[in-house]
Amino acid sequence: MEFWSFSFLLLCMFRLVFSQSTTDPNEVAALKKMIDYWKLGRYLNLSTDPCNPNSKWAPETANPRVACDCLSSTCHITHLKIYALDIYGEIPKELFQLKKLMDLNLAQNVLSGSIPAEIGQLSEMQSFSSNGFVGELPTQLGKLTSLEQLYIDSSGVTGPIPQEFANLKSLRILWASDNLFTGKLPQFLGTLTEFIDLRIEGTSLEGPIPSSFSALTKLETLRIGDLSLEDSSLNFLENQTSLSILTLRNCRLSGEIPQQIGRLVELQQLDLSFNKLTGSIPNSFKDLTMLTYLYLGNNNMRGELPENIITPKLLALDVSFNNITGNVPPNYAKTGFSMNVLGTSINANTLLDRKSLDLLLCLQQESKCANQAPTSSFSVKSGGTEVVSASGTKYAADSEQLGAASLYTNSKLNWAVSNTGNFLFSPKGPQYIASTNSQITKTLDSELYKTARISPNSLRYFGFGLVNGEYVVELHFAEIAMGDSRTWKALGRRIFDVYIQGDKVVKDLNIKKEAGGSKSALVKTFKVNVTNSVMDIHFFWAGKGTCCIPFQGTYGPLVSAINVYQASGGIGSASKRNKKKVGKVVGIALGCVAGMAIILSMFYLWWTKRALQHTLVETDSPKK
Repeated sequence: MEFWSFSFLLLCMFRLVFSQSTTDPNEVAALKKMIDYWKLGRYLNLSTDPCNPNSKWAPETANPRVACDCLSSTCHITHLKIYALDIYGEIPKELFQLKKLMDLNLAQNVLSGSIPAEIGQLSEMQSFSSNGFVGELPTQLGKLTSLEQLYIDSSGVTGPIPQEFANLKSLRILWASDNLFTGKLPQFLGTLTEFIDLRIEGTSLEGPIPSSFSALTKLETLRIGDLSLEDSSLNFLENQTSLSILTLRNCRLSGEIPQQIGRLVELQQLDLSFNKLTGSIPNSFKDLTMLTYLYLGNNNMRGELPENIITPKLLALDVSFNNITGNVPPNYAKTGFSMNVLGTSINANTLLDRKSLDLLLCLQQESKCANQAPTSSFSVKSGGTEVVSASGTKYAADSEQLGAASLYTNSKLNWAVSNTGNFLFSPKGPQYIASTNSQITKTLDSELYKTARISPNSLRYFGFGLVNGEYVVELHFAEIAMGDSRTWKALGRRIFDVYIQGDKVVKDLNIKKEAGGSKSALVKTFKVNVTNSVMDIHFFWAGKGTCCIPFQGTYGPLVSAINVYQASGGIGSASKRNKKKVGKVVGIALGCVAGMAIILSMFYLWWTKRALQHTLVETDSPKK
């Protein structure tokens, strides 16, 4: 009884204290000015005290949100969230009157200017989220020694990561991708041992990955990509046994994959693709029983593919464009599993039925195949059904659902498309096709642009059996997943690179910007040479652009259609192709393993012929 009486007394005292507590008048005045500046009066009506716990802006789920600490006679604002409300302009100086602010979330808005140096006055801040700035990060951020979460991805900031960040010993989460950072990846990041989530992709930072990262033993997610100049190694991976996502794509990794990789038993996704790794694939991969996605493509690895590499939970395996030999693991055909072994020396007989053996042999012997007539053109309607353009070009259907490491060939075996990568945390799930019902402007062929292939990492189209000579390559684009509204949703930027025949022909393509808006057609035309009967068109995401506007997983390469024909004077020139009446092109998936083996063999021959040339494309970090 005495306990309940004491508890009731405490409750009454708390209510009494709060009833007598009012918000610091300086903070109230500052908040009112911010409300006026950002035109938030319809959300925040301060006719009552802003720290009133019964106000509509007090709950954790409220947006905007104002929450306070009222343990003394004066309340102080500790939480301010103005998320995705399309506030414009710079951060007003009044914000820095909120000296007790712990959590500041200004993300998904249309802010501008630089991050003010006065932010260093908010010494108790634990979380900061924002976007849309310019200029360098202020060194005063290093004064926020209580900071635990810092979200500045796609913020537009430039310059080096300040040395003063070494003071942020409490930092647990840093998202800093898609910024114009320069200089080396800082060594001091390895001293911030509370990190559980570190993401730095799509910047202008230089390698190597510091050896000090071996001290980051609490990491659960590490995503670093697109480093330039110096090579890195995987030697820092020692005791990061909590890692579930490890992405070190396009980091100029060299050397071998260490056997201790098998100690990272919590790994669910591992991406080491587009590097310079050598040696064999470790047998210790069999110990990664939680692994669902494994990307090792576009390296220089050798040896046989381990028989036990396909663990029960593995959904996708990419070992493409390596000097891998041996047989495909016996359980590769399990339900829901996709695998990409293009450009390897994998024994194609393990994928082959007897009906296609003669064709395989003639390809391996580099002799002319009687049933493979040479061609001088191919046209593909990416992500959709067959379309005939206003000029009479027939674009073959390409609507097969791809996986996270997969290949699709058309029924005539004269072109193929390959995808690697999966969209992390996408609310739409594993979708690799975008579509719209809207009309596309700036074109007579709106239907040609209403679907598109998309990829989170690497999307490649191959034409083969081509007559050698000069070709015209027409690439058709329209941004159909990001809008033009006058809101934060218009801030989405899809940026990727385009390679043809191993040469980077477009760097940092932004379809929406170049086309003058979303749902507007853009055609880019190139002339290239075919010398080995194969055309290679590669759309590559180098970590740049927004990831999550208008929703998670909106990034990576996108292409609407491809048209390739021999240059004027050749048998496949545009004028002759438009006059020629061709039969119906069937763009269905080649479901039989025989066809798959044929195409793998063709790629193997092509790859081994031009390995030195192609390695340049796959292992070079993007030129800055």
